[in-house]
Amino acid sequence: MVRTLKQEEHAAKRNEILDAALQLLYSKGYAKMTIQDILERLQISKGAFYHYFDSKSSVLQALIERMVVEQMEPALLSIVKNPELTALEKLQGYFDTAVRWKTAKKDLMMQLMSVWYSDENVLARQKMYTMMVEHVTPIFDEIIQQGAREGTFTTPYPEYASQMFIGWVQSLGDTFANMLLTGQAGDGQALKRAEHLVEAYNDAVERVLGAPHGSIHLMDEEALKEWFEPEKTSDFRQQTSEADTALRGAGREASVAGLRRNPR
Repeated sequence: MVRTLKQEEHAAKRNEILDAALQLLYSKGYAKMTIQDILERLQISKGAFYHYFDSKSSVLQALIERMVVEQMEPALLSIVKNPELTALEKLQGYFDTAVRWKTAKKDLMMQLMSVWYSDENVLARQKMYTMMVEHVTPIFDEIIQQGAREGTFTTPYPEYASQMFIGWVQSLGDTFANMLLTGQAGDGQALKRAEHLVEAYNDAVERVLGAPHGSIHLMDEEALKEWFEPEKTSDFRQQTSEADTALRGAGREASVAGLRRNPR
């Protein structure tokens, strides 16, 4: 479908807002960033902003979607579409690339995590998961079908394996996020728990695919250390505390504003 000039202009302006928001995320943090900051940086009106986004939360969702679609997905597809690789090599390459991409953006990921997993973003997370399933299912289907042809994967249900597979990967990510957000990552035992958790998920995925034991590694030891060694999580705990304080303050302000608009 050919994009019209109007559509291109809309996309360009939307990306300008996202670019400004991303710069502010790095310089101020999500909790301290305001819509007014974006307006001032771009010299645009509130009306212009709300033409593209209805809230600061929707900007966050759009930023994450853009990072996944424009940055992460092409890197993953280059591996999956490589005709020289076996199914196992493609699958492991997919995991390794995804982990490296997230770890390289660790500061941003950790900063956004407490916001992304807040109650107010439940719907956004569900929408993002739905989008991920739509994008990733065909990729995993292709790899699993190739593995079945090669005899590497012996599952009798290759057409359904990817659905369970994607759900487990998402579940592992949510569990890790919970460990980081609740301070478990700094208790000295988090790395060992994370290692055992990954081993359990590796085993489950291998069983569903009918893959050889020890052939799949969702996350390697070095990457786990980067996220769960106590000395590497102290900054995140501070960021989480600041974000929670700011979010509680924003919630109180919203409640007061609501009472003023609707006095009893």
